[in-house]
Amino acid sequence: MLNLIGEYECKLDSKSRLLFPAGLKRQLPIAAEYKFVLNRGFEKCLVLYPQDEWKTISDEINRLNIYIKKNREFVRYFYRGATEIVLDATNRLLIPKGLLQYAGIDKDVVLFTFSNRIEIWEKQTYENLLHDEPEEFADLAEEVMSKKENKEEKDVS
Repeated sequence: MLNLIGEYECKLDSKSRLLFPAGLKRQLPIAAEYKFVLNRGFEKCLVLYPQDEWKTISDEINRLNIYIKKNREFVRYFYRGATEIVLDATNRLLIPKGLLQYAGIDKDVVLFTFSNRIEIWEKQTYENLLHDEPEEFADLAEEVMSKKENKEEKDVS
């Protein structure tokens, strides 16, 4: 599984293209051919998935029972705006206008990477998100990570 790391500050050019950071490009497998799927994030950001990772996520979503209304609603919203994009010869990604509007992105962006995805944030929105860090981050970590530990213990049993 892909495990991307890093934060990268970037700017969009006048044609809504983003120069893909070299340090991030080096983390991608060559077999990925620098093909991606860009989609809306759960918060007001965009999420860029290497195409192989998108296929894995998409396969999981496609196993949902579409006879359940909430599943259909989730599928429609999740796939809404999903767009295939490819790095051009000068390592730029063209970001569709509708997705830029959704995320409130104009020029300055932050790429925040984790696991198998790259979140694309409007810079000020991302900075505000970090300023709103929980007062007791240690308490949040304990709550979230202890649930993970309990789940793993149950899975072993």
